Amino acid sequence: MKAQELKKSLDKLITSQIPVFVWGSPGIGKSSIIKQIAKDKGLEFVDLRLSLLDPTDLKGIPFFDKDSNEAVWASPNFLPKVPNSKGILFLDEINTAPPSVQASAYQLVLDRKVGDYELPEGWSIVAAGNNESDRGVVYRMPPPLANRFVHLSMEVSFEDWKAWAYGAGIDSSIIAFLHYDSTKLFDFDPSKNQKSFPTPRSWEYVDKILVSGIENSLLLETMSGAIGSESATAFISFRKVMNRLPNIDALLAGEEVDVEHDSQVLFALIAGIVTNIRSVGILAHEKIDNALKFSLTLPKEFSVMLVKDMQQNGINVEGSAVWEDWVEEFAYLLV
Repeated sequence: MKAQELKKSLDKLITSQIPVFVWGSPGIGKSSIIKQIAKDKGLEFVDLRLSLLDPTDLKGIPFFDKDSNEAVWASPNFLPKVPNSKGILFLDEINTAPPSVQASAYQLVLDRKVGDYELPEGWSIVAAGNNESDRGVVYRMPPPLANRFVHLSMEVSFEDWKAWAYGAGIDSSIIAFLHYDSTKLFDFDPSKNQKSFPTPRSWEYVDKILVSGIENSLLLETMSGAIGSESATAFISFRKVMNRLPNIDALLAGEEVDVEHDSQVLFALIAGIVTNIRSVGILAHEKIDNALKFSLTLPKEFSVMLVKDMQQNGINVEGSAVWEDWVEEFAYLLV
């Protein structure tokens, strides 16, 4: 499933309190999606890494209750206990936990209790883990535990990532580069012993590296530590294109500017235009008009790409005075 499809399914499964397991390669945003769902629904979120626990950590430690003259389980304080609370208990990296720890999760997942602890009624259980084929440190999930989940697989989608990246304020040069070569968004080969490789998560690190103030002479080596030397070299070479862009503020103010009709330049320019208009918000009417006028001068595929990116980012191109002119020119190319 692509990210947006997965999010829609998870939303319903969580509401119905059906235990669900999300599979996917490392760094593609599994936990981020689940955390975002909790935020959107106003739910509490408890992230529990079973790989860091011992079996007794989840079930609790028994002690003698002199009043009842019985052994009682002291449940761990990291599990939710408020009776009327609502939230998501997220069991991350569950298949990296030793089998003894996974076994202690059986009852919690199926019966919503373990030892003397019972999960509050308003809480849902979601688990996630890396694919066994990715050659991470994983244990094969026992069939009794696997059968307690609905299993969903997450795949990487550039279009979904792009929508997220614009909203998260990711540097426009990163968006432009991955628009130009979307294969670099996720390039993980489990047969290779790679310390660093490009994933949605590692590109977010690259964005933070760019704003960290690291000297230009150190950027290549530093970025290589996040996305690998091949991708870092290609990205830094692409960033040189940014020096060939026209003044985007002038372009969106309606001034005439010279633009190279080179594919790399146009990918970078489209990302820059969308980022610029998004930063203005509801006051962007004039910029939208001028962006549409400018698009009429572009090669047809880039004109459609610009308008689609604007639409996907909630920019009201249909309300522009230039919209009818654009539709008359390019509507037959829309799908």
